[in-house]
Order: sequence, then C-alpha cells, then structure tokens
Amino acid sequence: MEKRYFQPEAETMPLDELQALQSEKLVKQVRYVYDNVPYYRNLMDEKGVKPEDIHGIEDLHKLPFLKKDDLREAYPYGLLATDIRNCVRIHSTSGTTGKRVVAFYTQHDIDLWEDCCARALAAAGATKEDVCQVCYGYGLFTGGSGLHGGSHRLGSLTLPMSSGNTDRQIQFMMDLNSTVLCCTPSYAAYIGETLKEKGYRPEDNKLKFGIFGAEPWTEEMRRDIEQSLGIKAYDIYGLTELSGPGVAFECEEQRGMHINEDHFIAEIINPETGEVLPIGEKGELVFTSLDKEAFPLLRYRTRDICILSREKCSCGRTFIRMTKPLGRSDDMMIIRGVNVFPSQIETVLLNSGYSPNYQIIVDRVNNTDTFDINVEMREEDFSDIPGGITNKEKALQSAMKTMLGINPKIHLVAPKSIARSEGKAVRVIDKRKRLGITI
Repeated sequence: MEKRYFQPEAETMPLDELQALQSEKLVKQVRYVYDNVPYYRNLMDEKGVKPEDIHGIEDLHKLPFLKKDDLREAYPYGLLATDIRNCVRIHSTSGTTGKRVVAFYTQHDIDLWEDCCARALAAAGATKEDVCQVCYGYGLFTGGSGLHGGSHRLGSLTLPMSSGNTDRQIQFMMDLNSTVLCCTPSYAAYIGETLKEKGYRPEDNKLKFGIFGAEPWTEEMRRDIEQSLGIKAYDIYGLTELSGPGVAFECEEQRGMHINEDHFIAEIINPETGEVLPIGEKGELVFTSLDKEAFPLLRYRTRDICILSREKCSCGRTFIRMTKPLGRSDDMMIIRGVNVFPSQIETVLLNSGYSPNYQIIVDRVNNTDTFDINVEMREEDFSDIPGGITNKEKALQSAMKTMLGINPKIHLVAPKSIARSEGKAVRVIDKRKRLGITI
C-alpha cells in the first residue's frame, strides 16, 4: 500500500530521535513558560520546581498540572505567553458559568496547527488533486478553520461551506465533485440520509473519504456513514486549548489515532491521584504543547479517558496512538459537537429566576443528538395557561442558546414533578449510552 504522509521525515522519525527532539523542545518550552506566564510560574514555585530541574521528558512528571478551572481563572490574558501584538487570532470554547476559554495564536501557531490538519488529511489519502468540502462550523469554533487551513496546506480546492443549509451542501457537493468531506459524524450521517431521500445512490457522488470528529461516535456509526456515502470514514481528535483538530488522527490502519508527538507530549494519569500510568493502561489523557508561542499549556488535563499504544503501525508512522476517548472524568457532555456542562444550565436557570430542579435528557435519533431540558416552575409562577408557559419556554430556550451555543428543547413542568433523590441528584439522563456511545 502506498504510504500517505504530509511531512514524512517528522511522521516516521525513529523513536529515539523523536524523544530526543521532545526533550530538547520541552526544556526550552518550560523556560519560556516560566519566564513569560506568571500564572504558571506561580504553580511551579508552589510545587518547588524550577526550569533547571527539567532536563528532558523523563522530568515531565515534576511539573504541575493545568486544569480547565485554571484556564477560566486566568481568563482572558492570564496564560498568554507573548505580547498581544504578536497574536493574529483567537478561538474559544464555551464556559460553565459564562466565562469562556480563550486560546490565542501567533502566525507560527497557526502554521503548525494547519500542518497537523494537513497530516490528518494526507493520512486519509488527500492530495492537491482533491476537492475538500469543510462543513464544520467556522468562527470561534476551531473545526472549520483547522481543516480549512489543512486543506490549503495540501493545495486542495477548499469549499468553506460551514455547517447547515444541507440543500446547498448537496448542491455544491454534486456540482463541484467534492472528494473529501469534513464535518461532525452526525452531520455526515444526516447528509447521507438526505441524499437518499433526494433519490441519490452512494455511487452518484464523487466523495472518497471523510474526516469526522468533534463528537463521540461508534464503529457502528462509522459503518453506516461509509455505506450511506460510499466513502471511508476517518477519526480526528483535538482541543481548542491545544490548537484544535489535528492533535491526533487516524491512518489507513485505523487502530487508534496517531498523536503528533513532535508538537505534543501525551501522558496517561490516574484521574484520582495524578500518578503517571504505564503505556497500555487506561486513564486520563494529559497533553503538553511543545511549540506553541501564544498559549503554551504544560501538562493540561483533558478529562478524556483513553489508552495509549506504542505498537508498531503498518503505516510507518512512529507517533504513539490513542484510542477513541472511552469516557470523561468530569460531568461534561458533548452534544452535537458542543461541550455542555450541567452547571451552565443551572446558571441560566438561576439567573432567569427558575428553580434549580431540572433534568437533562439526551438521546440520539436518526444519528442526530436530541437535547431536552425539563425545568420545574416555582409555585408562584405556575400557570395552566398554555400560551403563557409556551412564551416562557421560548424565552428560556433563547437564554440557553446564548450560554450553550446550541438550542435545547425546554419543557416547563409542574412544581415537584421531577423525582427527588436523597443522594446525588440525577441531573442527566443520557440515553445515548444504551447505543454503546461513550460520552
């Protein structure tokens, strides 16, 4: 089989050379962060660690962790490591209480990020001969910009479609003979269903493969997408905090995602104790960015549970592989590709004058997430007038969309109608788990 690389020297670097490179970069990055990020310098000082204590990757465990709470506490500029005049872009994720995680990028950071996305596309088989249709959202979300930049890096004709307007997506796909599709797996499934409804067969489109990520998906869903679109479906992984999609990607072997180890160091830790676990054990994924200038994170806890493997890959890449995330070590849900925390919902309810008694119900119907929130009304506000309740539901839905970035379906219910628990309240009913989808 023909080997598919974008930067073969880096992607197939012998392991000893790769680890020497990581050590060299880590030493420089720790000094850079210590000198330029007072927030992280304070964490190191509290732990009694100095840059001169870090001689290579064998000393990585000495450094303190960064958590999402740190990113919120340092919002907006507390973790910025360079003059704001050196930054050319930001991207952002939603926050649990209205505060968002804002990641900054220099042009150097964007160049490296686009290289990583180009590697993912090339690993799936993309070249400059392809037409790449990017249906991830653009804007503050990293999905659209990342794959867009990676497609440019390869020299592919890039269609910056963004998400939604499926009729237009299909028109451009068919008229311009798109060969690569980049979007969430649920949207890929929906495009496949819509094509079938319009009378198209899988062989009627020119698509060869797709790069799908930003939300959990099963192997069964992969097979369904492949059959409905007549393509090969590839997984991609990333976090806005680190850059965006392209931190890791699948090759043709599809036995885990290769992590771009020349730019990121991956660790697996016990989520309870913080102890570093051996390769092959399941635990929480931790990343250290080695090349970021604007927003370099050292030992960032992703809360994703997975397993790392050094098993030799037939594709020739020496980069370590990670499994699909097997779950979360916190209460975050991923709904339609968007990170949602119950605390966000509680914040909106309390700010809007509602009872904190609520229940979130998430399901997946026709390969698309459904998102319902049952909210108890207070006794003094309860009304049997349907119109009054409907207007309140619409107003609350609008407030939720502002906070979450997606629309839930709000159901205002009678006081005391949501079951109480003497223990921990059951706030989330995620029916997707019955389908074998780990969130």
